[in-house]
Amino acid sequence: MSRIVTANEAAATPPPPRSVATEAVMPLLVAMSVCHLLNDSLQALLPSIYPLLKQSFGLTFTQIGQLTFVYQFTGSVLQPLVGLYTDRRPMPYSLAIGMGITLVGLVLMSQAWSFHALLAASGLVGLGSAIFHPEASRLARIASGGRHGFAQSLFQVGGNFGSALGPLAAAFVVIPHGQAHLLWFTSLAILGIVIMGRVGRWYSRQLTLLKKNAQAKRIAPASPLPTRTIVRAFAILMALIFSKYFYLVSFTNYYTFYLIDRFHVSVQGSQIYLFLFLLAVAAGTFLGGPFGDRYGRRVVIWISILGVAPFSLALPHVGLAATVVLSVIGGFILASAFSAIVVYAQELMPGRVGLVAGLFFGFAFGTAGIAAALLGKLADHTSIVYVYQVCAYLPLIGILTAFLPDIERRMAKA
Repeated sequence: MSRIVTANEAAATPPPPRSVATEAVMPLLVAMSVCHLLNDSLQALLPSIYPLLKQSFGLTFTQIGQLTFVYQFTGSVLQPLVGLYTDRRPMPYSLAIGMGITLVGLVLMSQAWSFHALLAASGLVGLGSAIFHPEASRLARIASGGRHGFAQSLFQVGGNFGSALGPLAAAFVVIPHGQAHLLWFTSLAILGIVIMGRVGRWYSRQLTLLKKNAQAKRIAPASPLPTRTIVRAFAILMALIFSKYFYLVSFTNYYTFYLIDRFHVSVQGSQIYLFLFLLAVAAGTFLGGPFGDRYGRRVVIWISILGVAPFSLALPHVGLAATVVLSVIGGFILASAFSAIVVYAQELMPGRVGLVAGLFFGFAFGTAGIAAALLGKLADHTSIVYVYQVCAYLPLIGILTAFLPDIERRMAKA
């Protein structure tokens, strides 16, 4: 009886000859990046219309934080479970299923009649994301041809660029015309389902080929590090994710309110400034992976977290123009961290690609959800300006990177 090739073994399989990889892998990576763009652009519509929802439903900052908490918490709890399951039983068509659930959440959001309906829609969007990200991240690694950082960055940049498009779409379509106009974006969800269905067919065929390949039967090598070192490294990485996403969510959720409150810009103007910030995040994400491939993940993680501190500390004390410039530079530097962290963690635990991706995507979602709720509560009890004064110190947690093991050097010696 033939053995089913697991997805983590597929990810550990040596890449095919370059003549094959050039034809088959790059189109898949581009398709995955486009899918990520569509997925995250739809998800970014939710926080982008918070000013509209706040006015229409009379929401407090605490309730806005609760919306993000439901969306992020749903994703954080389910993503590691999805990753663990699909490591053992690959689900090539789960990407299309995840987008279908996001589509349902988007339709419900456009027609929501109460705060509880908004919460339900947020939960569906989080569920769709939980199904999408672990399997998509593993597919990017399988198609990387050995350039894991580049593949992860190309995949991530699609998501970040999609997140940047969300506020722009909200500024010109939803904010001027109303909540119901979210329905215009269901066409993007349908396009995503079609593309993901084709990607699923490629993945299904690839699993069949790997099953016949003798190399695919090799188990992924064990980690070169002792268990205690791996546990400590994961704890440090989680602290860095906490720092990154707690600070990042202060922008994705509350940057528009900060600009409106402190500088009296219009709602549409604040969305455009948010777009510039998220565009910088997308650019930083793309560069982080290739730099990690070349100079080492640890170096990129060090620079991308701690390097934000000078800009975050100065931002609450400057005018509008300087605020925009500092936020763009800080977002660019900060964004390069996540791809490097995910690939670094996957190298710590070879053969657990889906579990690691799900764990870190899930923890990032959960941190963002908790941060949104806590920062909303803090803003209600103090002010939105005070939130940015507190969050300015978070990038200093990046100093913990000094305690991460130099895994690239150890792997080179092994």
